[in-house]
Amino acid sequence: MFKALTQFGVTGRAVRNGLLSVEFFNPRDYATDNYQTVDDRPFGGGPGMLMKFDTLKHAIQRARECIGEDARVIYMSPQGEKLTQSAVKDFARLSNLVIIAGRYEGIDERIISSYVNEEWSIGDYVLSGGELPAMVMIDAVSRLIPGVLGDELSAKYDSFTDGILDYPQYTRPECAGGLDVPEVLLQGCHEDIAQWRLKEALGRTYVRRRDLIKNLALTDGQEKQLAMYIRESDSQKK
Repeated sequence: MFKALTQFGVTGRAVRNGLLSVEFFNPRDYATDNYQTVDDRPFGGGPGMLMKFDTLKHAIQRARECIGEDARVIYMSPQGEKLTQSAVKDFARLSNLVIIAGRYEGIDERIISSYVNEEWSIGDYVLSGGELPAMVMIDAVSRLIPGVLGDELSAKYDSFTDGILDYPQYTRPECAGGLDVPEVLLQGCHEDIAQWRLKEALGRTYVRRRDLIKNLALTDGQEKQLAMYIRESDSQKK
């Protein structure tokens, strides 16, 4: 599954260039029975299986031995705190992470109590396993490692970087599907373009994610740009 991350795209290039290292530790390698058992039925009954304490413990310990005993251990779980760009920035400042990808009904709670530093979720839904959330975490963090992106400004202007969504963007041709590129983007005035982009980013966030706007302390300039966006939108509706 992780070949998509380590061999292709931005993260694959980062691995090849030595900017990012992704190591794998399979709990099955630490099983002691002939069947390499990593799961068992939960005490108290109920559906599904849980990942066992011992095999996962040894995998985590081995990972920390290899990449650093100070590595923060993250468990990707729907019960964790929702991952945000702000949290991703904090992770990008660390030199190493151990990410646990759970399976089945989850993992033995004693692993979480004894070895996990933090639980994080990528959204309020349930997946078959933690591999995809782990890949999301790795991809998001790797984008903020210096040198990973071809243009460092790409990360600076991503959605959520300043707590708001990204502004709309256009490329050639100037007219497509009967719709024109906004005139301000064709005139070459960088200050006007910057103000237009700020207005559109604030407006898009206001329309699509008002919860984000409520959490921001907007400056007077941002308040004016947002008010302008709302007036223009109301005018277009009329």
